[in-house]
Amino acid sequence: MKNIDSIGHVTGRSVFTDDIPLTNGTLFGVVVASGIAHGAIKSIDFSQALEMPGVVRILTCTDIPGENQIGGILPDETLFAEKEVHFIGQPIALIIADSEFNARRARKKIHIEYDEFEAVTDPRVAKEKGLLLFPPRTFALGNVAEAWQKCNYIFEGSADSGSQEHLYLETQNAYAVPAENGTLKVYSSTQGPAIVQKTIAGVLGIPMNHIEVDVRRLGGAFGGKEDQATAWSTMAALAAHLLQKPVKLSLSRHDDIVMTGKRHPYSSDFRIGLSEDLKILAYEATFYQNGGAAADLSPAIMERTLFHATNSYFVPNVKATAYSCKTNLPPFTAFRGFGAPQAMFVMESAIAFAAKNLGIPAWKIQQKNLIRDEDAFPYGQVAQQAHARECWDEAISQFDVAGKLKEIAEFNSATAFTKKGLALMPVCFGISFTNTAMNQARALVHIYQDGSIGISTGAIEMGQGVNTKLKQVAAGIFSVSPSRIRIESTNTSRVANTSPTAASSGADLNGKALQIACGEILDRLKESAAQMCNTEKEKISLQDEKVYSGSTDTGISWEELITTSFRKRISLSQSGHYATPHIHFDKSTEKGHPFAYHVYGTAAITVTLDCLRGRYWVDSVQVVHDFGNDMNPDINLGQLEGAIMQGIGWMTMEEIRYSEKGRLLSDSLSTYKVPDIYSTPKIVECKTLDKPGPEQAIMRSKAIGEPPFMYGIAVYFALQEAIRAFNPAYSGRYDAPLTPEKVLMALYNR
Repeated sequence: MKNIDSIGHVTGRSVFTDDIPLTNGTLFGVVVASGIAHGAIKSIDFSQALEMPGVVRILTCTDIPGENQIGGILPDETLFAEKEVHFIGQPIALIIADSEFNARRARKKIHIEYDEFEAVTDPRVAKEKGLLLFPPRTFALGNVAEAWQKCNYIFEGSADSGSQEHLYLETQNAYAVPAENGTLKVYSSTQGPAIVQKTIAGVLGIPMNHIEVDVRRLGGAFGGKEDQATAWSTMAALAAHLLQKPVKLSLSRHDDIVMTGKRHPYSSDFRIGLSEDLKILAYEATFYQNGGAAADLSPAIMERTLFHATNSYFVPNVKATAYSCKTNLPPFTAFRGFGAPQAMFVMESAIAFAAKNLGIPAWKIQQKNLIRDEDAFPYGQVAQQAHARECWDEAISQFDVAGKLKEIAEFNSATAFTKKGLALMPVCFGISFTNTAMNQARALVHIYQDGSIGISTGAIEMGQGVNTKLKQVAAGIFSVSPSRIRIESTNTSRVANTSPTAASSGADLNGKALQIACGEILDRLKESAAQMCNTEKEKISLQDEKVYSGSTDTGISWEELITTSFRKRISLSQSGHYATPHIHFDKSTEKGHPFAYHVYGTAAITVTLDCLRGRYWVDSVQVVHDFGNDMNPDINLGQLEGAIMQGIGWMTMEEIRYSEKGRLLSDSLSTYKVPDIYSTPKIVECKTLDKPGPEQAIMRSKAIGEPPFMYGIAVYFALQEAIRAFNPAYSGRYDAPLTPEKVLMALYNR
C-alpha cells in the first residue's frame, strides 16, 4: 500500500489544526514571554497593551481556576510564571485579541521589570552547584573496579553532543471551542492527546470528561509535540473556558524556536579498557544531561541514555551514571532517539579514541565486541535474536567495505587537498516505552450496515504513515479492499487514556489493539456465516470480500454477510485493548526486561572533504537494516532515509548556540542550518536483513521511526578520518556537531 495521505499532502487537501474552519467570534492568543533567563518579576505594566485596538483580555497565573502546573513527569513547571522566571521564552501571560495581528501589536506595549539573577547554562557548572532536576541514576553490570586490573589498554576522554531544533513544518498550535454544560473541544497539534486532556482538566479544575481533545494529523513532530504541545493547548483552553469564546493559539516560527525545548545537549566523560585482543573488558561513562529549567521528559530521556550506553556491544563490566542538570534554558524535551543517540555517540567516541591511540581502525574494535544471543545488557535483559553480527557481516560483504577502504587509501595518497573517510555504525535500539505502564493501547472498530469500516485508535499520524499501516492491518484481517476503511481522527472521547505516539511504538501498540478488536468482530462474522451456510465456524474464511467454506466460494459477499449479521442483531462494533507482554523494570535495582524486542543494523558512510575550505560531502550511506517482516517497504524506507538525514544534520551542521545569559543565538533559519537538497548523500542504499520479526511487532514488522537516526553518527567519525588523512597531528576532540568551521580549524591545528 502507498501512503494514504500522500495525495492529500501534495494537493493541499490534508487538514491540519491550522486548516480547521474558524467558528464565528473566534479570538486569538499571543504569548508574552520572559526576556531574561533567570530573575524575579518586579512589576508588569499591561495598561498600554489593554488599550490597544482589539485586545479583549490578558491572562496571567492569577486567572487560573485550577492548578498552575503542567509538569508531565514531575510537577515542577508552571503554565504561567508566578514570581520568578527561569528561562528566556518562559510564558508569563497570554494576550487575547480579535486578531493575531492586534495581539502581537499589543505585546510590544507590555513593560516588565526584573531583578536579574545569575544564569547557568552549562550542565557541568549546574552539577557543581548542586542544581539537579532529580537524583542521578546508575546502571551497572559486572565489577568495573576489578576489571580495570585485567585491561591491557585503558583510555579516558570526554565527548559532547549538541542540541537540535525539531523544525517540524507545522508549528505548535491549538484551537479550543467551548461546548455546552461547561465542556470544551480542543483541536491540538499533539502526539499525546490524553496528556493534553489531563493537563487542561487540572489547570481548569474540572473533570477530564469535560475535555475532548481531537487530532487529525500533525505536520511533523519528531518528539517535539509529545510533551511540549501541552502548554499551548492548555492556554487556548483556559482562555476559551474563561471567555466562553473559541480561541486559537498558533506560534510563529520565531516564537516556536525560542520558546520550545529541543534535543538535550550532553557533556560526558568516558573510560574504556581493552584486552590485548581488543575485547572491551570495562566501560565507564558519566553523562551530564542539560535538562533546562524544568524536568519535562528528562527523567525518561536520561533513563534511555543509560539503557543504550553500550550501543550494539557486549561489555561484561559497565558502570554508567547520568545526572540531569538544571539550567536556565527552555526545558529540553523528546527528540527522535530519546536520549539514545547521545549515549551511542559517547560509546563510539570512546572506541574511536582507543583506536586512534592504538593506531588501528575503529572498526576492528567495533567488530570484535558486537553483542550476541544470551549476552546481557547492563539493565539485566538478555539478548535474544540479536542480529548485530549478521547486519555487520552483511554490510561488510554487500558493500565491499574492504575494497572501499583500499580505494580511499589510494585516493588520499594521490590527492593533496581533497581527502576521503569511511566509518561504520552498528545500532541496537530497544523498542517499548521504558515506563512499563505506558505500553498499552486501545482501538475502536465499527462496521457500518453498508460494509464500510471506521477505525479509531490512539495513534497520531504525523507523517510516519501509521494510518496506512493501521488500514493494512484491518484490510488484511477482514480481507476487504482498503477503500472500505476510514481511519478516524484520534479523539479522547472515542479512545481514552492513550499513550503518546512515540518511542517508535505507535504502530505496534495501536496495531495490536486493532488486531484484537478486528479479531473479535471477525469471530462473530464467521459464526454468522456458518449459520448462513449451515456449516461449522472453523470452516469459514473471508477471502477478497467473499465468504468461503473450506476452499469453496459460498457466493455470499461481504455486503450480504454484514447486512445479514446486522439483521440478526450481531454486534458489528468492538473495542480492543493491548498491553505489551513480558516487559518489566525495577528501578530500585535498575534491572529488568524493559524492551519487547531490539532493532539492529549497520551503516557504512563515506565522505569527501575539501581541505582548503573545510567543506564536505557525504558520498554514500549504505545500510543493512533489520526490518523483520517488512509490512510496508515504501513507508519504512522513507522513514529510514529521513531519519538518517536528520542524524547527519545533528552530527554536522545543526548547531544550537546560546549566549552566556541564556539567549538563543541560532533563533532563525539564517543562523540555524538544516540539511537541504544539496546536503543529501549521492548514494543512499539499504539492504534488508533476511530475518523474521518478533511476535510483539505488528505483523512481525519491526519499528522503524527512531533506530535509523543513529546511523547518522557515522558521518562524524568518517569526517574525523578524512581530517586525520590531511593533518596526521590532529589530536581529535569529540564535540558534535562537526560544522565546516570546526573542520577547517581541525585541518590546520594540532
